[in-house]
Amino acid sequence: MKIHKLLVMLLIGLPALLPEKLAAQTVNNDKQLSNATLQEVIDYALNNRPGVKQSQIDEEIGERDIKSALSGWFPQISGNANYNNNLKQQVNALTTNGETNYITFGTKHTSALTLQADQQFLNAGLIQASKASKYYRQQYKQSTENTKINTVVDVSKAYFDILTSGEQLNIINENIARLEKQLKDASAQYEQGLVDKTDFQRAQISLSNSKADKKRTEELLKYKYAYLKEIIGYGTDKDFSLNLKSDSMEQGILIDSNAQQAYENRVEYRLLQTQKQLQHLNTSYNKWSYLPSISGFINYSYNYLNNDFSNLYDKSFPSSVFGLKLSVPIFQGTKRIQEIRKSELQEKRIDLDLLNTKNQINTQYEQAMATYKANLNDWKTARSNVDISRQVYNTIKLQYDEGIKTYLDLMTSETDLRTAQLNYLNSLYSLLSSKLDVQQALGTIIVN
Repeated sequence: MKIHKLLVMLLIGLPALLPEKLAAQTVNNDKQLSNATLQEVIDYALNNRPGVKQSQIDEEIGERDIKSALSGWFPQISGNANYNNNLKQQVNALTTNGETNYITFGTKHTSALTLQADQQFLNAGLIQASKASKYYRQQYKQSTENTKINTVVDVSKAYFDILTSGEQLNIINENIARLEKQLKDASAQYEQGLVDKTDFQRAQISLSNSKADKKRTEELLKYKYAYLKEIIGYGTDKDFSLNLKSDSMEQGILIDSNAQQAYENRVEYRLLQTQKQLQHLNTSYNKWSYLPSISGFINYSYNYLNNDFSNLYDKSFPSSVFGLKLSVPIFQGTKRIQEIRKSELQEKRIDLDLLNTKNQINTQYEQAMATYKANLNDWKTARSNVDISRQVYNTIKLQYDEGIKTYLDLMTSETDLRTAQLNYLNSLYSLLSSKLDVQQALGTIIVN
């Protein structure tokens, strides 16, 4: 009874402590994302990305494997039926008072129907399965968590890439509007004989280049939308639009650069710890193999005997047996010793994996933090350069209109302004991406 109670507890299991929710909203696979925010896109991906779904299915498969392994604690009931036609029956000699008689044993037709139940009471393999079930569940959940964390990072970067490209397109459109006005002004001045033809031609060249940039950005933006739809598991035939607010890009870009690395926050490290626990159980199992196994059985049989097949099942001769079985492994060569030593070596190997993973996590964190700090400095510099470039352009534009500066000076300042604006957007995207890398390295991206 105690074994059965323990089994029920193991089958029910204690749910793993779930981490803090990351906007846990149930998203229907048929839902259309219209004017979706980053959080809505992430929620959709966590519910519909094929990789996430596969991890969840792996969890369910793992749960079935666990229950299948633990089912050995339940009674194993089987039924068997047989029929025998004794073509040549056994004949034995019986000697009585010096006279020998030959007697035929058995009947020509025999049949039996047997129902048997077997019950394990002590079994090393089932003990291991009971103890390991907790860690296998934990391992499956950690694998799913790892997939979800990667999904959050991938989706966020793809979203910011689209947002940056959209802002680049706005800058190019503003640049085209300025160039079209400059082309119109240069054309009017050329017709009035105030400037030579080169100003007009330079304006045409700049305008054509900006329109080519616009076309390139628009085509790449189509691909980036398609890529985002792919990684979130969104149907290609459904409408899809994003709520692209550039103001949100600069919100929360600062992080604590003095945050301490905690290896246990990384799901990859916890997965290795779980593997080590499972390997330790495997070592214990090999030691438990020295224990005897105890099982019991009970059966009930209906036996049928008759020389005439047509009357075979007219009368049954039932029988029943109950018994216990004790099996003691005495000597199996050196197999058990070798398996124990092998498992202990595998434990040591996992210890080295843990040490190597610590070093990799530390290197990844240092790289991510260094990249973030460099990108943060680039972003601040680029933001300052945009303000200065705009002031320079406005000043030279006024001077050009007054005839003080040449058109070449105006074009140079305009190019500097556009370059500064694009550099600012690129540095902002790099900063946001590196921030995600730092959070992933710290293990602070938590999903439910």
